[in-house]
Amino acid sequence: MQPILDFLGNYWWLAFPLFGVLASVGGAWERGARRRHKRRLEVLHAKAELKAAQAAARGKAVAAASLPPVTAPTATQMSSPPEARETQTTQLERLFATHDSVTARWLEYELDVAKMIAFPAMSDGRQPLTAAYLRAKRIADGLRPASAKARLTREQLTEYRNAVADFEVAFDVAERDARRLRDSSFSEGERKRLDTAKQLLTVAIDQAATPAERQLAYRRVREELDGLISISDEAIEVLEKKVMLEIAPVATPPREETDPAGASTPATTSSPAAGPASAEPEPIPVQRPSTTPPPKTGQWPVPSRGTPDAPGRVVHPKPHHPGR
Repeated sequence: MQPILDFLGNYWWLAFPLFGVLASVGGAWERGARRRHKRRLEVLHAKAELKAAQAAARGKAVAAASLPPVTAPTATQMSSPPEARETQTTQLERLFATHDSVTARWLEYELDVAKMIAFPAMSDGRQPLTAAYLRAKRIADGLRPASAKARLTREQLTEYRNAVADFEVAFDVAERDARRLRDSSFSEGERKRLDTAKQLLTVAIDQAATPAERQLAYRRVREELDGLISISDEAIEVLEKKVMLEIAPVATPPREETDPAGASTPATTSSPAAGPASAEPEPIPVQRPSTTPPPKTGQWPVPSRGTPDAPGRVVHPKPHHPGR
C-alpha cells in the first residue's frame, strides 16, 4: 500500500489530464448513443409508415395510436395535396438515371482492358461480391419498365425502386472490394504476367509507336492475359480499334524533272483521292530554240551590209524627188 501512496504523492498532477481524457470519451459515447437512438426511431417510423400505406392500399383502417409521433416535415408532406407530391413519371426518370449511371460505371470495367488488368475482381464472376452484383443487375434490368410514362402499380414501383437500390449498393460494395484486392488473389508469376501485359498495353495504344510495334505489343498482351483474365468480345473490339489507328500520311514535296534541252519542269504527283484520269498526267511540251534562219523577204527595210561597225543596224532609204 505504501508504494501506491508514494506514487500518488509524486504524480498527483496526472489526475487533471486523465479527467480530460475521460470527459472526452464520455462525451463521444453520449453523442454516439444519441445518433443510434435517433436512427432507430427513424427506422421504426419508416416501417410504421410502410405498414400504414400497405393497410390503406388494402382498404383497412389503421389506429392512430399504432403510429409513432409524426415530425413537422412529415406532417406537412402528408397534408399536402397529391398534385404537389412527386409524380410517378418523375420517380421513374430519377430511377432510370440511377440505373443508367451504375450500368455505365460497370461498363468501364467491362470494356477497358487497362481497368481489367488493374482490378481483375470486377470481371471475375467467381468473386462472391461480383456475383451478387451481377444477380442484382439482372433483377433490376428485368423489373425496369419500358419507359418513364409506363403505368405501374404501387407495388411494382416499390419493387423496382428496391431493385435499383440493391443494384447500386451491390456495385459499390463490389467495386470497393475489387480496389482493395487488386491482384492479391494471383500468384507471384501471374502478377508478373499482369505487369508485363500492362506495360505492353501502353505500347499497343501509343500513337507515337509504329504500326508494327503496336501489332506486336497487342499480340503479346493477348498472350500474357490468356488464362488469367477473361476478356469479352466487346472489350477486344474496343482495344483493336485503339491499336488500328492509322498514322496520317506525310505529304512529300514535288520533284523537278530536267529534260535533255536543259528546261526544268515540275513533276506532277497524283493524289490518292484522284480518279484514274489524273493517274497519268499529260506531258507538257518543251519549246526548244529554233536553228533555222528566218525566211528572206523583199520588203523594206533591210539590214545594212556596208557598215561593219553596226551589222544589225537598219538603214532607211532616202526619199527621191524628181527635178532635183
